[in-house]
Amino acid sequence: MASIESVSGPLDPDQLGLTLAHEHLRISSETIREQYPHLYDDEAELEAALTEVRRAQGHGVKTIVDPCCMDIGRDVRLAQRVVGETGIQLIMCTGIYGVHYRYLPHHFQTRDVDYLVDAFVHDIEEGIQGTEVKAAFLKCAVDEPGITDDVERVLRAASGASKRTGRPIMVHTHPATRRGLEAMDLFEEEGIDPSLVVVAHTGDTDDLDYIEELLERGPFIGMDRYGLDIILPTEQRNATVIALAERGHAERMMLSQDACGGFDWFPEEMRSMVPNWHFGYIFEEVLPALREGGVTDEQITTMMEENPARWLAA
Repeated sequence: MASIESVSGPLDPDQLGLTLAHEHLRISSETIREQYPHLYDDEAELEAALTEVRRAQGHGVKTIVDPCCMDIGRDVRLAQRVVGETGIQLIMCTGIYGVHYRYLPHHFQTRDVDYLVDAFVHDIEEGIQGTEVKAAFLKCAVDEPGITDDVERVLRAASGASKRTGRPIMVHTHPATRRGLEAMDLFEEEGIDPSLVVVAHTGDTDDLDYIEELLERGPFIGMDRYGLDIILPTEQRNATVIALAERGHAERMMLSQDACGGFDWFPEEMRSMVPNWHFGYIFEEVLPALREGGVTDEQITTMMEENPARWLAA
């Protein structure tokens, strides 16, 4: 297996250990931060990120995968500060989320897909935002609006960069509209090995027929929004993971929370609506319930240690 790039340098797959496969130090609106910096408190955001990382470390987490890319505030220098103060193994990405899951900025709209491929490959081979920190994977998104023209460009560019570098792909999806299958259609058309793909947020549905149809296509799936009960309650998420584990699918699942140290899309007081959305919820509440439901320690190790390493080093 290949080494895995992290903020602190390349890692062997067996160094990852207990891994949260989808969390964010911070989610931020890039254009607003650039134009109205007085609305932000960088030090408070750093402290929030440190608090969450240390919470995870208190449960034995060694590695965090942060799929924060363009449009949602990727910041390699924040990542370096967090790694410097905590020693966490942090994995970063390249890619584009898409404004409102629909659009690219004009700079990329008016250039061909190969130009976008080159931008992604630069992050992988040279480094992110003028540093020597290299992206370990590619991130893209297909939400409720579907594969718009601009979203298609991003997915095809992610595919091109993956084929050029061998790096895996994570795709944010909207299970209620079965977008994971559409994303896999495009990746298949592009010749991407499905084992290189994580279909994120698959755990936002308890539709086992959809999930198993997706699994038949060969990707990993992210059961990765634990704590966001406003989308799907924990009890339903747990029942889905238990059922899939019983059917032999533990080797394709990854557990995480998609939680954020800082999150500027909504006023801070709205965080009270999701009190369990933090880096420790899986360990404090979810894993005990999964074990009670019949998920074995071996399966938990597979989902939280082996699968992230297999995907990142594929």
